[in-house]
Amino acid sequence: MEITTIGTFIPYYDKIRERTKRLLAVVPPDSLDWAYMPGKFTIGDEIRHIATIERYMFAETVAGRPSSYSGCGKDLADGYDAVMAYFDQLHEESMNIFRALSEEDLQRKCTTPGNATMPVWKWLRAMVEHEIHHRAQLYIYLNMIGVKTPPMFGLSAEEVAAQSVK
Repeated sequence: MEITTIGTFIPYYDKIRERTKRLLAVVPPDSLDWAYMPGKFTIGDEIRHIATIERYMFAETVAGRPSSYSGCGKDLADGYDAVMAYFDQLHEESMNIFRALSEEDLQRKCTTPGNATMPVWKWLRAMVEHEIHHRAQLYIYLNMIGVKTPPMFGLSAEEVAAQSVK
């Protein structure tokens, strides 16, 4: 997928974020500190990571500045309400940066924290892939603790199979 206009990217990314928000809505507040094993991201870390990487790595990079990502720990936001507010706040800050991009900006080269150079539009595409990757991890985490998660596109795999031609 090539991103050629910011006017088509923003609604697309809004839909990606809506799916993530639907999943976050079912996170039990008392499960934010759960991780599948010691030393791995907790559910809260995953949520803060999506927010901080979007804002402090991806948005800073497309704005022509170096990454200022410094982690995703509880020091940034602790407790369900604080984590969700932090998630929304950083997303809005990122969106303000993205909305200011022109079509020319999308073609401009940016330098990633790994010192790779690529067009801004490819870095935005990588950001979407990154969010989807961490959303998938959250789906697995929540399933591991017995939380019923929303289907991605309206139907579960079982519902699609039941409605398919036999």
